[in-house]
This record gives sequence, structure tokens and C-alpha cells, in this order.
Amino acid sequence: MGVNLKSSIEPISSSVSLYLTPVSCGFPSPAEDYIESPLDLNEHLIARPAATFFVRAKGDSMTGAGIFEGDLLIIDRSIKARPGHVILAILNGEFTLKRWHKDKNNHYWLLPENPNYKPMPLTEESDFSVWGVAIHCIHKLSPL
Repeated sequence: MGVNLKSSIEPISSSVSLYLTPVSCGFPSPAEDYIESPLDLNEHLIARPAATFFVRAKGDSMTGAGIFEGDLLIIDRSIKARPGHVILAILNGEFTLKRWHKDKNNHYWLLPENPNYKPMPLTEESDFSVWGVAIHCIHKLSPL
């Protein structure tokens, strides 16, 4: 899965209303017109603004992780990447977004989350570096 880096990082300046009443995903509940407070998405999605940036997903190798073509990913460079994390990496000069894996023989891999793609082994010959850990994925549920 390739990524398109966003070159300028600006916080989302508008806030959105947050309703106090949770929304039922099962049986409908009576509607209430009570708004708790304005909701600033930066407070909920970005813990360390100086170390955080956005990328846009390209491709379909991570659909099993819920990451689809065109999704906006929030990447945090301050998190120490560990096996199991979805990471933004540079492998042999190209950006890629994959799940970082360490097998029982202590070999590292970049794993796609789509069976149509093969795992990528990380060897001593690999030119590999981690750029950050994907912490959130934002995508549309339906076309506008």
C-alpha cells in the first residue's frame, strides 16, 4: 500500500457538537436534544501534534485492517514501533504501510492485510526505516 504524504500540517480549526446521549447501534432509543459540548477532533485524535502528520492511503493491501484506498491516516512519529503495529515505513526507497511482524525465529516481516499480497521479509540487505505508527484511520462510510 503506497501513501501520499500531506506536506503541510495544520490543526483542524473548527469544532463539532458532541451529543451527550450515546447512539444505539442495536434497537433505536428515544432521541434527546442535549448537546454536551463542542468536540475538538484534535483532542481525541492527536496526542502529540509536533510528532503527528497525515498520509492518504493508496492501494488495497491493508483492507483487512480496515484501511482502504483514499483513507486519511494519522501517523505518530513519537511512538516506538513494536511488532503488531501498523507502521509507515520506507523499504528500499519507497513508502509503504504494513503491519510489522516478528516471527518465532526472530525474523521481521512487513505483512499486508489482504491475501492477494505476499508478506515482505526484512533482511540485513533491506534498506528499512520506520517513519511512524498509524494511530487512526478516517474513511467515508458512503459516497457524498
